[in-house]
Amino acid sequence: MILPSQCVRIVVATRPVDFRKGHNGLAALVHNELKSDPFTGTVFVFRSKRADRLKLVFWDGSGLVLVYKRLEENSFCWPEVRNGVMSLSIVQFEALFGGLDWRKVRALESRAPQGVE
Repeated sequence: MILPSQCVRIVVATRPVDFRKGHNGLAALVHNELKSDPFTGTVFVFRSKRADRLKLVFWDGSGLVLVYKRLEENSFCWPEVRNGVMSLSIVQFEALFGGLDWRKVRALESRAPQGVE
């Protein structure tokens, strides 16, 4: 996967954006409209109006990374369009990015083992 770690925060902008925006335009949108800092390592996910495309923008420590994906025959399963953002787990994001219905995916709960004898 393209993401830097399993502990990364993933934020989805729920409203479609102008897909002509590049690195700087999306970083400005994160700062001005989502009221977040685009340089924290958080992955920001944006959707197109047609719902068949997504863009990710995140800071990897040395520069802004922009990822673009278009599904050829389907559309992504997006949350309801509204103003604001929502968070996804890494497992839900991987399902979304793969074109699956992320709402049906849950990570297995794991916990540290009890005393080892």
